[in-house]
Amino acid sequence: MCGIVGVLGLHEAAPMLVDALKRLEYRGYDSAGIATVRDGKLERRRATGKMVNLSDMLVHNSLAGKSGIGHTRWATHGEPNLTNTHPHRAGAVAVVHNGIIENFRELRAELADLGVSFETDTDTETVALLTNHFISQGLSPRDAVAATLPKLDGAFALCFLFEGEDDLMIAARKGSPLAIGHGVGEMFVGSDAIALAAMTDQITYLEEGDWAVLTRNSLEVIDAAGNLANRELKKIEIDTAAIDKAGHKHFMAKEIAEQPTVLANVLGHYINKENNGLALPEGLDFSEFDRLVLVACGTGFYACMTAKYWFEQISGLPVEIDIASEYRYRKPPVGPRTCAIFVSQSGETADTLAALRHIADKAAKIVAVVNVPESSIARESDIIIPIRAGVEVGVASTKAFTNQLAVLACMALKAAQDRAVIDADELKNNLVTLRNLPGLINLAIAAESHYTPIAKRLAAADDVLFLGRGLMYPMALEGALKLKEISYIHAEGYAAGELKHGPIALVDKKTPVVVMAPRDALFEKTISNMQEVMARNGVVLLITDSAGAKSANDGVWGTLLMPDVDPVWAPILYAIPAQLLAYHTAMARGTDVDQPRNLAKSVTVE
Repeated sequence: MCGIVGVLGLHEAAPMLVDALKRLEYRGYDSAGIATVRDGKLERRRATGKMVNLSDMLVHNSLAGKSGIGHTRWATHGEPNLTNTHPHRAGAVAVVHNGIIENFRELRAELADLGVSFETDTDTETVALLTNHFISQGLSPRDAVAATLPKLDGAFALCFLFEGEDDLMIAARKGSPLAIGHGVGEMFVGSDAIALAAMTDQITYLEEGDWAVLTRNSLEVIDAAGNLANRELKKIEIDTAAIDKAGHKHFMAKEIAEQPTVLANVLGHYINKENNGLALPEGLDFSEFDRLVLVACGTGFYACMTAKYWFEQISGLPVEIDIASEYRYRKPPVGPRTCAIFVSQSGETADTLAALRHIADKAAKIVAVVNVPESSIARESDIIIPIRAGVEVGVASTKAFTNQLAVLACMALKAAQDRAVIDADELKNNLVTLRNLPGLINLAIAAESHYTPIAKRLAAADDVLFLGRGLMYPMALEGALKLKEISYIHAEGYAAGELKHGPIALVDKKTPVVVMAPRDALFEKTISNMQEVMARNGVVLLITDSAGAKSANDGVWGTLLMPDVDPVWAPILYAIPAQLLAYHTAMARGTDVDQPRNLAKSVTVE
């Protein structure tokens, strides 16, 4: 979601802040701004819209100073106008904020009683006003922040800058991630390590409830109990080239094309080449469990839906799946032999993290399937299984999704092995089949030119339906989500067998119906549902293999051919047409593929 960056540097801060904020554009935003201190004087520049607007402003109205903070805002409280754009300032205090201050109305009322007036509609301004109020009462900046933080309810990552203080910055986190970067005679703050990748590879991650006092040559971390804390300094490895389009028109196009490589990487990591056995992290023994709980949001939830089929069909383990934002409010009972698996690309998804904390003291084991091993969800789990997808910039998840599926597939086979419901030959055959998938995905991507004419027709639609059965049902949901996310076409995914229970009322000649149907055990049933659509003047796009097309191609308006694949692992392959259809339809409609409206890459607030 929103991005934070702070610099206590040896050189002019504004160019460094702008460059770092550009690295955070993938998180989603609607305005941006920076503030600096020079010779004790605090100033700021802000602009709505894209980062280029802020860059243009700074060309004509530059901002000097070697100490500064910056922010890309995704509006929560108050519309995305200039007044509400961060950094917010009150007297001697400037602050940037990710998260939501839930009690800001009560705090505003308290400040109003003290004669303090407001300029914005935001919750963040309250933080600046409150801190400035304490400074006006004679407190130092450090003590003013120490007095402010306990009064804030909700989730926040904060970074403060102060007039008259060229060598001081204060940062705090509660529920939103924040990292401190170490340089030589310099210190940095970022909402994630990507923002700091061009400045340093030495990172200290603040833990829940921490706040930190920074100078150019020192870092002091205070924990939630008010004690000095010694947080680990880590060397990170982020390929800055990964935050480049590498000749592609969009990051999403690049990340679709990277899937054969990153999938081969993750499968090679978790499948032992020597003996075709599994090499998952130690400490995970599925024979210790009689139930699994899988929790995630968005595309990650559809990965969990797919994994439910795998775990139950391959290993015989009962699986419950939940949308993270609903899980803890449902207050489900959790037994002592339950393993909870949390799936999140960023590892910072607020609802998923809250669900983890809700169940942490109840489940036998907490497993994190994440792309960022240093993330909050990873740090608070018993076992981490990284998906190894590399940096994913496009808001619509592509390579992270297929790698999530690959990891969950390996976990399902490990569960079957641990529970002795699969023999060595069967395990070996499944692992060989999995390792063949990158080559099949290469073939699927090589047929990308076939999507352009089909996408032009989809682009003219107001509504699209996606149908699938069995393992293709989650892919139908994922296909619909992808199309909604980046083309803004209303789309819905359904289990094909549910067609006659309501959705068939939507079928007409103006509503394309995408049918995902590899030639598997449910193929004939899916095609029967497809025929019901065509009998009612529905227009069908069939996604299938050569055998499926040969037997069911008559009457459809379009066919996308997929390579033959073992039906068990077909979802990993059939994620590709879901992505390519959405991408080329968005291209045909001229929408913003990488940063679709109203969306953020990492949802770090409820």
